[in-house]
Amino acid sequence: MALRLLLLVVVAAVAGFRPGLADPAAVSVLPGLPVAGLAVGFYNETCPQAEELVLAEMRDIVGRDKTLGPALLRFMFHDCLVRGCDASIMLVSKNATGGERNAVPSYGLRGFDEIEQIKAKLEAACPLTVSCADIIVMAARDAIYLCNGPRYDVETGRRDGTVTQAFDANNDLPPPSSNIVDLKTYFSVKGLGWKDLVVLSGSHTIGRASCSTFASDRLYNYSGHGGQDPSLDKAYAARLRQACEAGLANDTTPVEMDPSSPYTFDLSYYRDVVSNTSLFLSDQALLDDRWTRAYVERMATAETPDEFFADYAIAITNMARIEVLTGDNGEIRKVCAAHVD
Repeated sequence: MALRLLLLVVVAAVAGFRPGLADPAAVSVLPGLPVAGLAVGFYNETCPQAEELVLAEMRDIVGRDKTLGPALLRFMFHDCLVRGCDASIMLVSKNATGGERNAVPSYGLRGFDEIEQIKAKLEAACPLTVSCADIIVMAARDAIYLCNGPRYDVETGRRDGTVTQAFDANNDLPPPSSNIVDLKTYFSVKGLGWKDLVVLSGSHTIGRASCSTFASDRLYNYSGHGGQDPSLDKAYAARLRQACEAGLANDTTPVEMDPSSPYTFDLSYYRDVVSNTSLFLSDQALLDDRWTRAYVERMATAETPDEFFADYAIAITNMARIEVLTGDNGEIRKVCAAHVD
């Protein structure tokens, strides 16, 4: 029976990639399967107030600084796409090569102190019970909710990893200059499909990015030959050039990724992509694949965000299941930013 089920999954996945056949979203079925050790309400008996405490702290954090909501969503991506959702991004490496937080893609990453703030509150209520890995996932969910996005159920039960290497982050996180082939490859390695990619890219509907992450590729040195990316709307490019200085490699000037509603989780991102006013090459790349392009175009003209919200809850749950540690694996730390090596 198990072999028959495996064959059915393999056949479905292969069929999904054949031109002219059904929508290959079924390829994402594998990460959609339940993960042993994860469950909605995992802390109902051991720390029943856990989710309420996280939400209360997130209200405080975002109330003080609205930019921290999107920052904590990005924080989850950096944790889960590197060694899985195990809070290894929080670890401090004494090794000369550094840990994940020292990697090039982690430049400008914010949220370390905020995760520690939430952890301290949970430690006071339920000592050595709630993992840092679960806190990161819950904080990201609440960041979306506090930006008027969906509030979906979160599976918990993760444990914290004890290894962090800059090498892993440098290799596993897709750069903002990625083309569609590279993006799909990065995601497929993690067991995520094209739909997870196009839906999770919608996270760029909130937050900011520094000029150094896009200015060279989009404004001043497209494809290494100088000049502006020809696909970028000229009026939008002119506005970006006012903010981003040419030739400044480490320009930390922040630019809103979705200028029309940078702190509202909505469909504006997809409208930006189809109007050639998205920030990154990786955003524009979504138009270079027929499946991701069709989804972008459908969301850009949707009357409500209902479909996107439902899809997003599924996609981010898929990501939150990547390579998790459960049961007797990993640990529960008192302090998230522990030193290793």
